[in-house]
Amino acid sequence: MSRKPIVATLGSHSALQILKGAADEGLSNTVIATRGRDALYRRYPFVDEVMAIDGYDRFGALEPELKARGAVLVPHGSFVAYLGETLNQTMDVGYYGSRNVLRWEADRALQREWLEAADIPMPAEYAGPDSVEHWPVLVKTDGAAGGSGYFLANSPDSLARQLEALGDIGYTIQRYIVGVTLYVHYFQSVLHDRLEILSMDRRYETNVDAIGRLPITAQRELEPEPSYVVVGNSPLVLRESMLEEAYRMGERVVATARERIDPRGLWGPFCLETIITPDLKFHVIEISCRIVAGTNLFVHGSPYAAMFFDEPMSTGRRIARELREAAEAGRLDEIVTGPTAIAGGAAPHALTGDTP
Repeated sequence: MSRKPIVATLGSHSALQILKGAADEGLSNTVIATRGRDALYRRYPFVDEVMAIDGYDRFGALEPELKARGAVLVPHGSFVAYLGETLNQTMDVGYYGSRNVLRWEADRALQREWLEAADIPMPAEYAGPDSVEHWPVLVKTDGAAGGSGYFLANSPDSLARQLEALGDIGYTIQRYIVGVTLYVHYFQSVLHDRLEILSMDRRYETNVDAIGRLPITAQRELEPEPSYVVVGNSPLVLRESMLEEAYRMGERVVATARERIDPRGLWGPFCLETIITPDLKFHVIEISCRIVAGTNLFVHGSPYAAMFFDEPMSTGRRIARELREAAEAGRLDEIVTGPTAIAGGAAPHALTGDTP
């Protein structure tokens, strides 16, 4: 397939950045949005086409047309939430990135195995309330998105009380690391065989970030319960002496993905969500294996993207450039995947060195 692909995505999350990036690279684009949300995307001149549907359960009806037109879906953080993991893996439309990695990203136990195999420093994780060795702890409920459903416990009584309120919801208990949050936005280029750091951000979470603005006397009196719902992002630049380690972590993640998950590894955009402690050490709390919303800060590029490119380069545009260059070189098949064979509930491979 040598013709230029049409960049397609869902109307949510980072769609505007993806669509503008396609337009900046001379690629046609289309956005699939539910009725009501579609009006937003009609406002912008760089959006070529808006396909309005009654609900995302109607997405399947669009697949034959999208495939026939040579569309390539660029996934973002809303894809699994709206379409489900199975449809993401089985849809018969070209998909930018590895589909095999979806299961590893969604399953916290597998994700931890992957990162530990890559020698990525992570907070201690506890099998249950009775095994907690250090307080406080952060409890992450299964399926929590954007920090919703997370809570902090600073004693056995606090943990027991809050876990009882959860009911039958699954959860993970991690040691809470006190430090600065830093989210590193990577891009693994197949065509240039290099890892790029394009930008970084810090998330603003309510109400945990606001609690620090209260005097300690007010905190003691009010006893506010911390919550971790992400409401916004702000740019951040890492001190240069730590940049090499940030690169090395990303490279180890990619190399381990090649060994254990997919022969082609992990490519395109991904993010390591880190906390940096006063001893200047990284602690990685999660990985996101696609474009993250924090990149929306950098539609006109960042100080890091400027080290590679002499023009404004967002993550959305970087994706489009890789797609355009791959099409021109006849290499689209190397970065655009079809339906994966492990969909439909097949058991994930253990981290033994085997690939699906």
